[in-house]
Amino acid sequence: MDRLPLVFPVLLLIALALTLARLNSLLAIAILSGIYSLVLALVYTLLDAVDVAFTEAAVGAGVTLTLMLAAISLTTSREAPRPRVRWRQSFALFVSILVAVGLGYATTSLSALGDGTAAMHYHVAPRYLSFGQDETGVPNIVTAILASYRGYDTLGEVTVIFTAGISVIALLWRWRTDQS
Repeated sequence: MDRLPLVFPVLLLIALALTLARLNSLLAIAILSGIYSLVLALVYTLLDAVDVAFTEAAVGAGVTLTLMLAAISLTTSREAPRPRVRWRQSFALFVSILVAVGLGYATTSLSALGDGTAAMHYHVAPRYLSFGQDETGVPNIVTAILASYRGYDTLGEVTVIFTAGISVIALLWRWRTDQS
């Protein structure tokens, strides 16, 4: 697969991230975060990960944006000024660049996008397709993989999302009762 269609959305993601880091308006940050999630969903779609794209669009642009707007409605629209500490910002930038370089280097060892000779096509996928229904008793192979073969992983993901949701509700509820 040609990687050229990914160049513009990835550059747009970088520009959005840099813009988000510089903004002070909480409303603008919330809206641009929703746009970031939609562009990220587009990238996932271009990578043929439509299920992840749907999740990103629903959770990132839908639920998260709604919660952010609800939280902003309970507070002021601007971030409080913080004292500038230059060495912390420099250290954070250094660590971010170091992680980006490390991740960039790690991607050089990955199989090419759409490579039919990648290891995943010879080990895991054929087994799931051949024995999935017999071993799990689930007729839908995607459900069999997510619920049976990767059940603990899926349970962990659901637990994280549930905990995050309950935490946001608890914070908003506490703020509301403190204001009364």
